[in-house]
Amino acid sequence: MDSESVCRFSLVLLLFSILSFADGGSIGVNYGRVANNLPSATKVVRLLRSQGLNRVKVYDTDPAVLKSLANSGVKVTVNLPNELLSAAARRQSFAFEWILKNVVAYHPATAIEAIAVGNEVFVDTHNTTRFLVPAIYNIYGALVKYNLQNEVKISSPIALSALQSSYPSSAGAFRRELVDSVFKPMLQFLRKTGSALMVNVYPFFAYESNADVISLDYALLRENPGVVDAGNGLRYLSLFDAQVDAVFAAMSALKYDDIPIIVSETGWPSKGDTNEVGASVENAAAYNGNLIRRILTGAGTPLRPKADLTVYLFALFNENKKPGPTSERNFGLFYPDESKVYDIPFTIEGLRKKENDNEIHPAPMNKGEQRISTAASGQTWCVANTMAAPEKLQLGLDYACGEGGADCHPIQPGSNCYDPNTLEAHASYAFNNYFQKQGRVMGSCYFGGTAYVVTQQPRYGKCELPFGN
Repeated sequence: MDSESVCRFSLVLLLFSILSFADGGSIGVNYGRVANNLPSATKVVRLLRSQGLNRVKVYDTDPAVLKSLANSGVKVTVNLPNELLSAAARRQSFAFEWILKNVVAYHPATAIEAIAVGNEVFVDTHNTTRFLVPAIYNIYGALVKYNLQNEVKISSPIALSALQSSYPSSAGAFRRELVDSVFKPMLQFLRKTGSALMVNVYPFFAYESNADVISLDYALLRENPGVVDAGNGLRYLSLFDAQVDAVFAAMSALKYDDIPIIVSETGWPSKGDTNEVGASVENAAAYNGNLIRRILTGAGTPLRPKADLTVYLFALFNENKKPGPTSERNFGLFYPDESKVYDIPFTIEGLRKKENDNEIHPAPMNKGEQRISTAASGQTWCVANTMAAPEKLQLGLDYACGEGGADCHPIQPGSNCYDPNTLEAHASYAFNNYFQKQGRVMGSCYFGGTAYVVTQQPRYGKCELPFGN
């Protein structure tokens, strides 16, 4: 690739970046404090702001934390702990007092935008499930009393164990014993108040238990052939998407397909016990880094392609007093001394800089050339991402067939790869031709996030995408 081509390549990738980062989702972080060595709340707020993290979820209503967040520009989700659900459900007066003390006292200087009522209540060993819906309604009544019902939303984070089935995603369904008693009234409340269902999503745990059948690349949102859902024909390129869509499918089965999802927790541990497969710094950086990019570039899920997700990473710090296996104490993005466990960006600006460094300057085409790893056959192809917005695919197609120098004659009317006459098929042909001509070097199958590498020869109708220059 000569210098003029590199410049043109850079310009197109810049255009991709502008499109890609226009309408993305939002990244927040969970600030847990089960530790005895964490920095002060004031220092934590400075850290959040320095990293561009403008959403935080806490697990209580600690006064020092909420005061420190005042006038910071950071939006806050507070938590009514499981142990208070019974009181909140049984006494409206308790809900009034709790909202007055823990929300009204700080808002709006502290931008409390949501209340998480309980956390993973269905797996709580203290049998608090029966209190959840009454507590939600009483807390909402308290917000109404103080005229905050339009400013502060209410939800309750659920674990994926609340699903009776989650595989394939199209078969997602809530546990039968929870449908009438909890989910139908809770979903009706969320619809009525314009709120989202909070869901804790952890591909790590699914991978750890099924590493023999789940691809690590699939779990880490890296390039992979994907998994086709036999129920709806959609191709999933990540376990994260599959898990989120299982919840969307469960809501749709109850006729609540208009309710958005907030991913209230997700993460990957940087360290684990010897039997905790996949727990490592490299994998944690890959999962969280790829997920951040995935969310901020605005692509929805296969089942909800237009959904802009808000995702809260777990967690801000490694927490040295958390019980359980080693992984539980190593989900943090930062060490207690505020240094990063691994270096990933959290903002659009940080992503843009990283992508400029990694993608706009392709690997030199010489003896030090860096190529994408291949399958055992030694062959790879580049195809269009079906989740990408049509305008982004069209921009990539136009570049590949124009400035990129791909041979696009076979997808012209009357030629052998014109059919099927779809944007996905034509873009895949053009992307792959460009990818092969560039020698399959890293960065040549990207096109602003609209393409990915596969290791099985793709076919569109009667047209097989070729391998080689």
